[in-house]
Amino acid sequence: MVRAQAKYVRSSARKARLVCDNFRGKSVPEARAILAVTPRAVARDWSKLLESAVANAEHNHDLVGEDLVIKSVQADEGPTIKRFRPRAQGRATRIRKRTSHLTILLTPKD
Repeated sequence: MVRAQAKYVRSSARKARLVCDNFRGKSVPEARAILAVTPRAVARDWSKLLESAVANAEHNHDLVGEDLVIKSVQADEGPTIKRFRPRAQGRATRIRKRTSHLTILLTPKD
């Protein structure tokens, strides 16, 4: 099993999960094609992470990148950056800038 992780990605975990549900369990070429046409911004982060996992497999474990299958993908919540925005009558409201931790596990085809 080959693992790659991207931490503190500036997207909410909920939005990242919408993208990762599309390519869970697919082969690497199929996942690349899906991510290339996905219109969401977090798809770029997922594709970079997928390429990193494939490079880890090729360099560290002497596997062929095209023969790998995505075993699992996860989008967990990271820390939330808190900011404030001025509002009417001297008040302020909190803005939550959410982050997420993305993880991909790859395995060779059986």
